[in-house]
Amino acid sequence: MAGRQDGTELGNFLRARRAQVKPEQAGIPAGPGCRRTPGLRREELASLAGMSVDYYTRLERGREHRPSPGVIDALATALRLDETEHAHLFDLAAQAAHMTPPHRPVPGTQNVSPGTELLLEHLRPRDHDAMVLLDSRAELSSGSRSSR
Repeated sequence: MAGRQDGTELGNFLRARRAQVKPEQAGIPAGPGCRRTPGLRREELASLAGMSVDYYTRLERGREHRPSPGVIDALATALRLDETEHAHLFDLAAQAAHMTPPHRPVPGTQNVSPGTELLLEHLRPRDHDAMVLLDSRAELSSGSRSSR
């Protein structure tokens, strides 16, 4: 699979997602006349993600194979990716770098000790089907077995 070896899949994904983001969605004012590029231009996305146009172009063309997790996060934010798309972008970057994808906590299992999981199960009232544990940002940290 050539795409998995040379970064083509990563580049294709970045190009496709860049074409889907309208400049107005990214806070870029519409200029006079017609745009030749659907979606964001490379320089616009690079600026939004805080990287050079040259570096972004190398990523998109498959010439850069080791983007850092911070670069992937910045691209995901600039491209307005949801959690699943963000995870897919990490996987594509890892494939391009011939690496195992970095561990990303699965929603519902972030940093919760087995003891806390057990306590959560025991505290769940018998007449309730589910119980959840939220973190300080009100994001799901854990849930009883019946809530998953």
